[in-house]
Amino acid sequence: MDKRDRIVRLKTVLDRTGLSRSTVYRKIGDGTFPRQIPISINGAGWRESEINRWFANPPAYRADENAAG
Repeated sequence: MDKRDRIVRLKTVLDRTGLSRSTVYRKIGDGTFPRQIPISINGAGWRESEINRWFANPPAYRADENAAG
């Protein structure tokens, strides 16, 4: 695939999912939402492809299945 995976910030994640900030972080802790990736010393974001995978089937999403090694 030639298309690069974009990194999206929290505001974009909240806008796209309709979830609250606290719900996103709770779901990350539960392993039912993609984890952030560091993009700078004080910044983090999410891979857009992982957000899209979550969006495709939120109840079935498990972060450990998609862990990058």
